[in-house]
Amino acid sequence: MIQRIIIIVGTAVWLATSVLPARAGDILDRIVAAVNGHVILQSDWEDAVRYEAFIAGRPADPSTPEERKAALDRLIDQELLREQIRSADFPAATDEEVAARVGEIRERYSVAPDNQVAWQAVLTRYRLTENELNERVALQLNLLRLVDARLRPTVSIEATSIESYYNQELLPQLREAGAKEVSLADVTPKIRELLTQQKVNELLVSWLQNLRAGSEIRTTFALPASGGEAR
Repeated sequence: MIQRIIIIVGTAVWLATSVLPARAGDILDRIVAAVNGHVILQSDWEDAVRYEAFIAGRPADPSTPEERKAALDRLIDQELLREQIRSADFPAATDEEVAARVGEIRERYSVAPDNQVAWQAVLTRYRLTENELNERVALQLNLLRLVDARLRPTVSIEATSIESYYNQELLPQLREAGAKEVSLADVTPKIRELLTQQKVNELLVSWLQNLRAGSEIRTTFALPASGGEAR
């Protein structure tokens, strides 16, 4: 019932046309954005698009222009949040926590823990390695902890809000589904957490807007009309 949103996110203009050795196939690695001097490369963008498709269970290719633009926006937000990690105080994700999250992803693809061949086939389809996946999962977990450490202490959920959600949202959903009704006392902790997450997400949007307003962000790219990889 409770889903966490991960959101889970200057350089001179001439840099946008510079090219580096290709990282994948014949893709030219060029700068597509800069966040406070940190550059985001074309290859970073392509990797993010494929990773988001992987997490969502979508085909690796092709992606729509909207999906690609959203992926770049999240890369920018991610960089803004990574800058905040340096001054934050929270325990980093452990190897065990990363492994547990990767295990959950494997289950979504119906890959048994002992079927490494099938798992490698899935990763290869999205051009991912196990190390890259572990690094991305660790970053996502750490960003979630950063957001929780920064925003959760400011959230207070009143009993009236919990009761209102119970009566106006949960009970109608249970009745429509023909499910057995539950008491308010039994579901209060889950409703409190759900409402807390909703509030944290609202605060995160505002925080990111403030971070963007106080940062130097430049994007220099053109989305291909049919999606797929930019050349």
